[in-house]
Amino acid sequence: MASRRERGKKVSSDILIPGKETQQVMLANVSSKQSFYNIQNPELQKCMEEITDLILDDIPKAEYVSLLNDYVESEFFLIDGDSMFITCAKELTLQRGQNLHFFYLVERFLLDLSSKGAKYIIVFFKDAEYLYYRNPDLLSLRTALIIHLRNNTQTPVHTEFSNCFVSGWKKFLEDSYPYFLIISDDGLDQLQTNFLHIYIIHTLSKRINVVLTSGQQSDVVRTYGYHIHNAYHQWHFFRQREAKIKNLYEMLLAYMKRSSSETSLSLSAYPSLETLATKCQVHSKITSLRMEIEDLRYIVCIVTCSLILEKFHQESQTSSVKQTKPALTLQEAEDLIRMYCLSVVFLHHMPLSQRAQIRLIKNKWNEETFMLIQQYKLCESVVLQNLAKVSWKIDFSVLPDLSDNLLWKNIVFYYEAEKHSGFDLEIGTKIERDYELLWKQVTTLLGTVRIGSSFPLRTTTKHFLENKCLTSKGKESKKTFLNPGFIPITNTLVDAFTGDILSDMPFLRRDDPVVVSLKQQKEFDELRHWHSGKLLSDDYDRTKGEFHAKDPWALRNKQKMQTYLRFYGQTLEGIYSKTIVTQRDNPKKAYTDAKKSKKMHKTKAEIIIEENQKRIQAEENKKQERRWATFAATIEEKIEENMTYGMSCLQEFLKTCRKASVKCTAEMAVLNICFGMWMERCHKGKIPGNFNEAIEVMRIIHSVLINYDDLLKETDFQQIGKYLRALGFDNLAVTLKYLKDLEDERKNLKKKRSKYAVGMGSSRFQLQYMGHYLIREERKDYDPRVEHFIPDTWQRELLDIVDNNESAVIVAPTSSGKTYASYYCMEKILRNSDDGVVVYVAPTKALVNQVWATIYNRFNKVLPAGLTVGGVFTRDYRHDSLNSQILVTVPQCLEILLLSPRRQDWAKKIRYVIFDEITRNMELYPQVQLLLVCHVHCLGGEIGAEVWEHLLAIIRCPFLALSATISNPKHLTEWLQSVKWYWQHTEANLAQNSTAVKKVARGKKSIGKQAESYKVKLVVYGERYNDLEKYVCSLKDDAFAIDHYHPCAALTVDHIEKYGFPLDLSLSPRESILLYDTMVKSRENWPGKHSLDPEEFFKDKIIITKTEAREYEKQLKEELKMWIKHGLQNEAKEVLLLLKPQPSCSSEKEMKLNFPRFVEKLHQMNKLPALFFLFKINEVENWAKEVCKALEEKQKNKEIPDSEKEQLLIKKCKKIEKSLADQKDGKKGIHEDDKTVTKIAELESIMDRLEKIAAIPFDCTYVNDQAVDKDTLFKIFDRTRRMKKNKELQKLALRGIGYHHASLEYKGRQMVEMLFRMGFIQIVTATGTLALGINMPCKSVVFLQNSVYLDALNYRQMSGRAGRRGQDLLGNVFFYNIPLPKIQKLMKSNVPELRGQFPLTISLILRVMLLASKADDKEDAHAKALSLLKHSLLSFKQPRTLAMLKLYFLFSLQFLVKEGYVDCDGNTTGFTGLVTHLHYHEPSNIVLVEFLVKGLFHKLCQRSKKGQKLFSESVMETLVLVLAHLFGRKHIPAAAVNSKRKFYQSKVFLEDLPEDFAAALHEYNCKIQENFGQFLQIVSTMADMKQEYQLPLSKLDFSSTEQLESQLASHLMSCSEGRTAVSPFVCLSGNTELDLLNADTVNSVILRTIGVTAANLPVLHPKMCDSQGRIMPLNAYILDFYKHGSLAAMAQDNSLHEGDAYYLLRDFALALKAISVSLSELCDNEDDNVVQAFKQLSEEYWEKLDKA
Repeated sequence: MASRRERGKKVSSDILIPGKETQQVMLANVSSKQSFYNIQNPELQKCMEEITDLILDDIPKAEYVSLLNDYVESEFFLIDGDSMFITCAKELTLQRGQNLHFFYLVERFLLDLSSKGAKYIIVFFKDAEYLYYRNPDLLSLRTALIIHLRNNTQTPVHTEFSNCFVSGWKKFLEDSYPYFLIISDDGLDQLQTNFLHIYIIHTLSKRINVVLTSGQQSDVVRTYGYHIHNAYHQWHFFRQREAKIKNLYEMLLAYMKRSSSETSLSLSAYPSLETLATKCQVHSKITSLRMEIEDLRYIVCIVTCSLILEKFHQESQTSSVKQTKPALTLQEAEDLIRMYCLSVVFLHHMPLSQRAQIRLIKNKWNEETFMLIQQYKLCESVVLQNLAKVSWKIDFSVLPDLSDNLLWKNIVFYYEAEKHSGFDLEIGTKIERDYELLWKQVTTLLGTVRIGSSFPLRTTTKHFLENKCLTSKGKESKKTFLNPGFIPITNTLVDAFTGDILSDMPFLRRDDPVVVSLKQQKEFDELRHWHSGKLLSDDYDRTKGEFHAKDPWALRNKQKMQTYLRFYGQTLEGIYSKTIVTQRDNPKKAYTDAKKSKKMHKTKAEIIIEENQKRIQAEENKKQERRWATFAATIEEKIEENMTYGMSCLQEFLKTCRKASVKCTAEMAVLNICFGMWMERCHKGKIPGNFNEAIEVMRIIHSVLINYDDLLKETDFQQIGKYLRALGFDNLAVTLKYLKDLEDERKNLKKKRSKYAVGMGSSRFQLQYMGHYLIREERKDYDPRVEHFIPDTWQRELLDIVDNNESAVIVAPTSSGKTYASYYCMEKILRNSDDGVVVYVAPTKALVNQVWATIYNRFNKVLPAGLTVGGVFTRDYRHDSLNSQILVTVPQCLEILLLSPRRQDWAKKIRYVIFDEITRNMELYPQVQLLLVCHVHCLGGEIGAEVWEHLLAIIRCPFLALSATISNPKHLTEWLQSVKWYWQHTEANLAQNSTAVKKVARGKKSIGKQAESYKVKLVVYGERYNDLEKYVCSLKDDAFAIDHYHPCAALTVDHIEKYGFPLDLSLSPRESILLYDTMVKSRENWPGKHSLDPEEFFKDKIIITKTEAREYEKQLKEELKMWIKHGLQNEAKEVLLLLKPQPSCSSEKEMKLNFPRFVEKLHQMNKLPALFFLFKINEVENWAKEVCKALEEKQKNKEIPDSEKEQLLIKKCKKIEKSLADQKDGKKGIHEDDKTVTKIAELESIMDRLEKIAAIPFDCTYVNDQAVDKDTLFKIFDRTRRMKKNKELQKLALRGIGYHHASLEYKGRQMVEMLFRMGFIQIVTATGTLALGINMPCKSVVFLQNSVYLDALNYRQMSGRAGRRGQDLLGNVFFYNIPLPKIQKLMKSNVPELRGQFPLTISLILRVMLLASKADDKEDAHAKALSLLKHSLLSFKQPRTLAMLKLYFLFSLQFLVKEGYVDCDGNTTGFTGLVTHLHYHEPSNIVLVEFLVKGLFHKLCQRSKKGQKLFSESVMETLVLVLAHLFGRKHIPAAAVNSKRKFYQSKVFLEDLPEDFAAALHEYNCKIQENFGQFLQIVSTMADMKQEYQLPLSKLDFSSTEQLESQLASHLMSCSEGRTAVSPFVCLSGNTELDLLNADTVNSVILRTIGVTAANLPVLHPKMCDSQGRIMPLNAYILDFYKHGSLAAMAQDNSLHEGDAYYLLRDFALALKAISVSLSELCDNEDDNVVQAFKQLSEEYWEKLDKA
């Protein structure tokens, strides 16, 4: 086996040629020494190999994720400048020496990041410069790039660091802590690869993540890449070898310096560039040109040419020097330099539009010429370095276009191969004038060195190019663009959507051979088979269905399920069931507060009713008084025993008590108790900071003054005043009723300090210690539409919106109560009719089950036979989906129903749709009056987000879009309003054209039709009910330190100055006081100190409200901003620094080992129940088990004196049981025997004693055994009895612990959810499955693990679970082992904006055509389809984008027509059903049909023997291999191929497709590339050509259209191949429109402003390559699992987490099942080999998956 160094060398030699043209890359002739591959020191060599091994072992584990989850101004990352440089330099479309094209690639890469909101810093290490001396052209290009980025862009570039080991770099990382570093894992040679690997391991050791340049891809919204997360083993590895690694680096650096010196000496005769610059007086030469030449390009050319000619002159004078290698003479060098100067003058005058037509010369420079070019580039880099240091201002705008190698070649080729053929062209007057000026300046700088004149350009016959032949890329390539011609399609939908551009399209005639030869397929009607006539199934039918009505066993299971759902729902919101009665033709009106008019006279019946009500009320009052009397007897004891528990008992009593006077009496009594306890505390000696009793005193005073002011007596006020004075709040006492007159008397008395005083002002006490108890300004008036609580004003607005049948986008924090409107909406639909439907769209299946259970618990309604209240539809289960009034589903399933022609009758029943968490996964629902309550979190999702858009575009009913986090709700609302206007106009037209429908409607009874409304309102509510306080946890001296993290500590002065305070960065009242105190400490002479002192700001306020505290917070923030604005940055910086905690750093291993201790500390702090979030499934389980293990060890270490007695009791128990069993078998009458009765009683006694002995000690469990009774616990446990992890979950639950993740069976998840909600379980470790809407509120949230998935959006979702409204007034967020800089980013980052996805795919277009052609109501289907096509968020207010999408639609439709999926009338045909069933997997679904049509599966699926039922294992494995290429495409980074990892069960790297399948795939890709290549060619006319002629980032303009008047220029720029559809910058490397036919190069050459990427082309790459041309293999997990059936091997070998692997395999199994069912339905012969093979494979795969 080749060594790693040999393999690296081989890879390097393959990738060192970045251009289309083969050219020398390494300067092999300069130095006889080879590239650095051998390290002399064996110990250091081993260290380098260990570094490489570690990195290559971590690369396969890298996660392919979206890199920019947070579009925020505060987040930033690093880009290694040299990695970016070599990645762009190796770009396949770039020809070496085409500088302007290279700069375009760099800027396009950076703009792609910037346009997505990224903030980054580019770093070039000084030492890396030595790596390029052996490639001087790259050295010069690198120097130019750095100067360009610094002077022509706003990009921050750092070049002051020598390497990653210097102290300055360490400080930079500590101060800034970047999110990640983008870096390459592979360099130009092994030396640079080693350099990069050292950089990578150093970065990871600093706890900074790494993103590889290999495999990065972008679409319209996202950028994806392989993300390597820093881990403890990397830190530990580096720490152990730090000295060795530094020595290794020093050795590498010494070699680089020595090698660069030798190269410099060989090329320039000087050992370094500095010496060259000094000896040749480069600076003085530049200075001499300052006044005469302004153009930078000319300056560089003149100075560099003079240096080269001077060197050649010196060599010509030294005839004794032997030339070891061929070299040019001085005269030959002059010829070449003259032609170069001419090319520079051409660059100055020739516009880019003309240069884009340059001829592609394939000839290589010969060896002597290439040597001179490298010498020139070395000198050029010296000149550029000196230009960057000059003191005067220089215009660097032409720096990206200093030279053009292809233009220089064209000139040389003309003078060598063309001019001497009698072909003599004028160069032009302007060119000649500037050229002579240039040569004159070169001559002047040479001084005494005499060179030839400017003309003639050639004085020698030396050939500089190897071959004298003009070749054109177009002549070599077989690919050509066919003449565009559209197959005519007669279809109203096509005309309606694309009619405005159809007139400009070239159409073929009906008798054209292309049209005549179209594939003729049977029409697909979606209902019955075209031949047999048997019914076909759709995606809905294929989902696992409900119970059969006549099956007793099934009915029993259905009853069990309904009972369980109600029970599950009760854990969500208690026993709350409402019986709904339909109120036909009597819709509920919006609630108004207008008083009803009173009648003047009462009837006798009314008088009797009033008297009865008074009597009942009097009895109720007496009952409440008796309740208080009973409660009062025990409350004091409860409070004294445990104040927290006692006060909670009081609150429960007050909630259920209906008489205000009784409540007032109760609170005054408890006030006396609490103050008595405070007095007792003071007598015993105060504990600093412990004011629990005083807090409760003030809390009750607030309550009675707010709620019972009119019931309090004078003695009560005097009592309150007495307590206030005792606490030291005299200023508050005198503000009370009856006590104001005593103020003058108080002033005259000598003030004495109360011994019960708290020692601080009243305002400070309220803010610092009572912040979470401050009174919220809540409404007191009940809303008759709402039971059980009083809605806030914004909630009433939601109810009004529902009453008025309007739509709304609702943005409110988690747990704020926004979801209540959705249940109100459901109730309204249930009341209005028996057939109206409301659809609730949830982002996850877990949330679907939760809402379904809530519906079962909340609503009860008697419906006609066959109808139910609630139903559910997910990808793997459906129940009462189409016969329920409330359907709960996920976006993809709703889309299936709405786009299915056969489901349109059901769709018309819909009255409202509810979308939950829309910003995370946006989904939409069709036309039909529908209220959409969607939590907007899903719209910004990466996968399936376009489905939300589709649904929102095709619904006709009102909707509510709910979200906790969205930063641009106005934009979303405007888009949705535009959709509603479309429907308003469309429905008006439909109404006019449907007179027959109107007549039918008049004859039918009304079913409660709602008034039409097309308004879309925006409701934003930003206030959380509970404050959140954050804490940082760390280990200090073997003890846990929990430091409060002030939100302002996350900010920097620079951030506040630029962006202000983040909108959702709020402070608790305690944190406001802390900020004020810190500001006072940092600035002693602060003028605002007095006015913002809390005692002055809230002067004499006895009750400070939450709103007033928020105003105080606002004033403090404004003051801090004013400090910064007025130049007090240092003081502000000190404030932020003092607020910042200083936690210690511990290893992941240490933190995990001490995790049980941390949980115990939270328990002692009364911070449980808590959710602990991690991001790796296996870690979720392991951390929960660690806590359980610690509790078991604790119990084990306790002495158990009853152990011997326990054994005796067990024996006795068994003896009695045996005796009773014998009696029963003997049929003796048990009740007649006294001895038997005695034995039974004795047995029960023994069992009780055993239960007590076996019980877990209270201090060895976190269970709250008061929360759940034994019967309920048994009921919950019994449901999970058949689960694989049943015993483990129950064991954890009995310790008060649970875990929750997506791979856990849903019954297990529900068990944990229910027990946690009921308070039995106090600790749950979980992944993000709990972040999206799952109702599991808690007291605390703990982040246990840093991850790329822990971004601003997930942080807000997860932390929002802390603080249970109605139970906790304060939520707690703990960061456990999360780096401090990451915490800062999470807290100050804004959530991402919603951005539209690319909305169209071929499969979607086929589904839309199926809907439009086969639906019964053609007008309705047409309107839906047109709305979906016209209304995408991406094209909103972007007419150019909409036009592009129309073209994309047309070309997709053309492909479907050519391939026989759609006919010329727009009807669906052929294999449409199979393609649409697998629409999740485009383009694999289309490729599968290609394989079927070509008979490849029939060729493969042959039985080895006649009559054999099963296919052989080899056939099955080959079939899995093919399908894995289609439906299991998970790529691995290219570097993973070089890993030394040992694989135990899996092969890991997927083998290539069989040859016949590969050939068919190639044919398919060619058809796609041809079809969409034409699309890209035509859509290029919509590009913004002004921008296309600008460099993307710097906006340097090259858009001059003035053509240069020069015969030679016209001749050189005469390429015949089309280049208008590709970027003019990439044309400089000879790229043409033919490159649009290659999906691999589309992204590099396409015009960037048309908004299309290669990701939008349905090409299936047989082999995916990264930007450096290295193959990225496919992960063979699907085939591997089929062979060994082990999920553990998926984690061990395939680098997939077991849970992730299970879901990936399950998705494949579902696709396999869909194929099998479709083939069995579509094929006439059920015994067909292909049908049977897929059936066998599907069954075998599911069997293996079930076993796993």
